[in-house]
Amino acid sequence: MKIADIRALSTAELHTKINDAREEYRNLRFQQATGELTDFTRIPQTRRLIARLTTVLNERERTAKEGEL
Repeated sequence: MKIADIRALSTAELHTKINDAREEYRNLRFQQATGELTDFTRIPQTRRLIARLTTVLNERERTAKEGEL
């Protein structure tokens, strides 16, 4: 998911996507621990997606706080 696509999401959708990505990350880690994971590149991809989503969410919160001042 590209950053432009992420910025187009609403705040509620961001929260949903973050929760889904975190759940996927947990499942991937569990699969890795049990030896079931075959595509190891999905772990860092999912971590980066979580970071991107969280960054956009934090930017929105920061700009909302600055707008209040």
